[in-house]
Amino acid sequence: MGNLIDILNELHLENQLTPDEIPNIDLYMDQVIQLFEHKFNESTRNEDEKVLTKTMINNYAKGKLLFPIKQKKYSKEHLLLISLIYQLKGTLSISDIKTTLEGINENIDEIDIDLFYKNYLDIAENNVIHFKEEVMSRMNKIKADTNELEHILYILSLVHMSNMYRKTAEKLVDQIISTQHITKTE
Repeated sequence: MGNLIDILNELHLENQLTPDEIPNIDLYMDQVIQLFEHKFNESTRNEDEKVLTKTMINNYAKGKLLFPIKQKKYSKEHLLLISLIYQLKGTLSISDIKTTLEGINENIDEIDIDLFYKNYLDIAENNVIHFKEEVMSRMNKIKADTNELEHILYILSLVHMSNMYRKTAEKLVDQIISTQHITKTE
């Protein structure tokens, strides 16, 4: 197995789109794709994996994961939401992402999306630090008869942790759904 520190560095976990990297002008879809490809290309698993495509963006818009686009141009707020969708789609279903972001989309004019997104970036940065520490600690405790079996135990451990985090996130989405249901019936 390769050096775990090298593997963690190859993941580019710190790679996030910051509000400062988004132009102060609205962008066309091709410009949005180019921005995301440039920013997240190193984070993909292989060269064939696309960060963002026209189809994905159109599906996000049709699925109401984004508030309406005006004149085929995407605002800074749209790009921040697309960045959040990019982060969420690795774990949550499109339906769960829609539920999670629905309140933001419905109240986009009343929310300080820049501040909200900066809070997310702070949390993400802290999560990366703790994740790396946790992975190193966990992997140092795993011992098996062969390197191959150790490698498989590493994978199983990470997948198990991932599943626990995903299930917890899904339960939190379910709470949003439950709250919305109560609000709509009142």
